Amino acid sequence: MRALILLGLVGFVAQLVDGSLGMAYGVTSTTLLLAVGTNAAAASATVHLAEIGTTLASGISHWRFGNIDWKVVARIGVPGGIGAFAGATFLSNLSTEVAAPVMSIILLSLGVYILIRFTAFGLPRDNLGKPLRRRFLGPLGLVAGFVDATGGGGWGPVGTPAILASGRLAPRKVIGSIDASEFIVAIAASVGFFIGIGSENINFSWVAVLLIGGVIAAPIAAWLVRHIPPRILGSAVGGLIILTNVRTLLRSDWIDAPGNVQTVAYLTIAVLWAAALAYSVREYRRHKAEETVEAIEADLRKSEEETTSA
Repeated sequence: MRALILLGLVGFVAQLVDGSLGMAYGVTSTTLLLAVGTNAAAASATVHLAEIGTTLASGISHWRFGNIDWKVVARIGVPGGIGAFAGATFLSNLSTEVAAPVMSIILLSLGVYILIRFTAFGLPRDNLGKPLRRRFLGPLGLVAGFVDATGGGGWGPVGTPAILASGRLAPRKVIGSIDASEFIVAIAASVGFFIGIGSENINFSWVAVLLIGGVIAAPIAAWLVRHIPPRILGSAVGGLIILTNVRTLLRSDWIDAPGNVQTVAYLTIAVLWAAALAYSVREYRRHKAEETVEAIEADLRKSEEETTSA
C-alpha cells in the first residue's frame, strides 16, 4: 500500500512538472520504475498507459487556459505517434539485460540536456509569431516519439526545447501544445507495447495510481505554467534525472562500480546540481529585475509623452 501511495505522489509531482515545463512526466516516472527493478519495456508501457489519461486531462486544462496552438498539435502529433509505435516495437524486442541500461543512458542524456538547456540558456523569446513549418515539426515529432517510447520519456525533453529554441511560439503555448499532442503519442506507444510484450507484464494498479496522481495535478500545472519560473524548475528536474540514472548505471552489470566510486559520483553530481540551481535562481532574479526596470522606464516615457502632448 505504501508503494502505491508513493507512486501516486510521483505521478502527481511528475505531472505538475510536466504540465508546467512541457516535459519530464515520462522521464521522472520511468526513472523511478527502473530504480525499483521494473522491466524496461514494462516500465515504459506502464507510464504510457497512464499518460493516455494524464495527457488528456492536461490537454483539456491547457485548452481552457488558452495555452494550445492546434496547428502545432496536428503537425507534430501524428508523426510523433508513428515514431512512438516504432520505438515501442523496438524496445519490446530487446532483452531485459540490454534494455535497462540502454533506457538509463537515454534518460541520463535527456537529464543532462534539460539541466544544461534551462540552466545556461533559459527560455528564448525571439521570432515570436512566425509560423512553425511542417518540414520542421514532422521530423521533430518522428524523432521525439521514437525516443519517448524507447526511453520511457522524451517527448517533452526533445520536442519542447526544439520549439522553444525557434522562438516562434509563446512558451506557455509550446508547453500546452506539446502536452496536448502527447495524447496521440501515448496511445500509439501503448498499442505498440501491447503488441510487443502483451498485457501480462504490465501492473495495472501502478498504471491507475500514476494516472490518478497525474489527473489531479494537471489543472494545477496548467495554471502554474503562467507563474512558475521554468528556468529553475528545469534545473531542478534535470539534476534529479541525472542523479537517479547514474545510480542505475553504476549498479548495472555493465559497470558494477564499487561503493566508494558510487559515493564520489553522487557527491560530484550533487555539488554540480546545487551550483546549477543557484545559478538559475540568480539569473532568474537578475532578468526579473531588468524587466521591472524596463517596465518602469516605459511607464515614465509614456507619462512624459502624454504630458508633452497635453
